[in-house]
Amino acid sequence: MHTTSTHLRDIALRWTDLRDALGTPTQLAAFGLGLRSYLAALDHHDAEQAAYDRAHAAHRRSQERNPAQIGQRPVPVSLRVYDTMRAIEAALAACADAVAAAVQIEPVPFAGRDWPADDRARRNARARADLADPRRWRFRGTTPSAPHTALWLLARIEHRPGPFRALTEQHRRHIGAVARGAAERIESVLDLADGSRRLGAEHTCQCGGTIEVYGGAGATPCARCKGCGALWTEAGVIAA
Repeated sequence: MHTTSTHLRDIALRWTDLRDALGTPTQLAAFGLGLRSYLAALDHHDAEQAAYDRAHAAHRRSQERNPAQIGQRPVPVSLRVYDTMRAIEAALAACADAVAAAVQIEPVPFAGRDWPADDRARRNARARADLADPRRWRFRGTTPSAPHTALWLLARIEHRPGPFRALTEQHRRHIGAVARGAAERIESVLDLADGSRRLGAEHTCQCGGTIEVYGGAGATPCARCKGCGALWTEAGVIAA
């Protein structure tokens, strides 16, 4: 069973895989791929991808340079992976901002001018150390990396020590929902999740039975009729 902690760790650990996938052309996940007789059931994905490509075509053309110009052209990237990474980073950062605003304890204030010199020096040293505490969430103008934010949220979920109040149940549910959504998007874009999909009534077996497609997580996809039990792959029927 996946927990919030598991999802946050997965985000941090799989971020490198997403970076590696940036240079990989976008492909339909292996789930259902290759079963030519049933690709019609995946037309919605194809339509979405086509619309996605059209939306970015003008931008890509505007970034292209004349081949005669000096310098190397940018390395093509998978826009689907890139947009997924940016969306995850933004969602995690917004979550951390909201949580920190509620549970992060304000730094120790600096000493006033009326404090005795020795006490003022000690108090100011403590205030500077508290302010610079690396465990603090920084409200910054730029979005931090997803691994950094995921690990900060993980520390809050696991009650790690620091200048923080305990999370409320509402905070925990909010972090859990954001972490789960981010982890699922990573699994989807990297094709890490396995599963099954039942095809609609327009795609039935010759016997009239319902067909389920199995695949994902790099496995060779196959389909099975729930009526007669026929099993086949792209190569054809392998059991009937």
